[in-house]
Amino acid sequence: MLRRIADNLFWVGRNLERAEWRARLVDVNYHLLIETPPRDSAPWEPLLAIFGEIEQFAKHHSIADEASVLDFFTHDPENPNSIKSCIAVARNNLRSLRHYVSSEYWLDVNTLYLASQNWTPEVFVNPGVYAFFSDLRDCFYRISGIRHTTLPRDLAYDFLRVGIMVERAEEVSRMLDVKYHFLMPRLEDIGGAADLLQWAGVLRSASSLEAYRKRFGNAIKLDNVIDILLFDPTFPRSARYSIESLENSLRRIASRGEMPGVIPRGVTDLMNELQREKGSEAIQGGLHEFLLHIQESTDAISNQIYDMYLKVE
Repeated sequence: MLRRIADNLFWVGRNLERAEWRARLVDVNYHLLIETPPRDSAPWEPLLAIFGEIEQFAKHHSIADEASVLDFFTHDPENPNSIKSCIAVARNNLRSLRHYVSSEYWLDVNTLYLASQNWTPEVFVNPGVYAFFSDLRDCFYRISGIRHTTLPRDLAYDFLRVGIMVERAEEVSRMLDVKYHFLMPRLEDIGGAADLLQWAGVLRSASSLEAYRKRFGNAIKLDNVIDILLFDPTFPRSARYSIESLENSLRRIASRGEMPGVIPRGVTDLMNELQREKGSEAIQGGLHEFLLHIQESTDAISNQIYDMYLKVE
């Protein structure tokens, strides 16, 4: 497969996954603010800080209130990482590669793109914030299901999946960081009703609350939340599952190339860490620092993948 084609497929997967997780992150922040009114006077700023987009935001907005941040993250044409922009990049990359994917997959991605062209700030009034993000989440579920059930497990599928899993591992750590930055509880509040309510909101945003309850029961405990979202080998949105899936796809890609079995070293290193660690250990060692480590590691892995498979020489 040509590197240009592999690169386009990688970014189709990565941008669709990024759009979905940005929707999830905005949604969880919105619900946390409703369920637990913040002490902070600018409760939407942590979302900008996590993505390193404070300066970009400040170019066009004077205050980080709900309306401006929702606009910035969802459909701001000046923000290259807005949900609308990510969908557009994915659709434009896929348009020239339609013969590498199923017609159903192309149709649903294109349909979402066309719908996003009509987004305005009014969507947060009618149908409303909750309904908008609920419908958007269903669109991403449908696209994911179509990809899973209609695409043959060939190189095209694997490069799509590589992009998805790199992004997923990074974004689940960002979602946990939303809770870390949002109304960081005082020592006396840790484990209290408000704190546990927020962690339950994080689980809902990753569609993991039911999976959590099946494994740990109804009691919400921080180390168990970290276990299922970072270290669980069976939950499909956990960081460990994502990196193990990434490693499997890269091994299949390598087996078809000139260096069978050779994959970016950073993948194996991060996978070994996630297989070794537990939630309680990550918390004791500094949860925020560990989440940053995952984000930095996935960024390095992406660069290694680019050099090995995507860079046009």
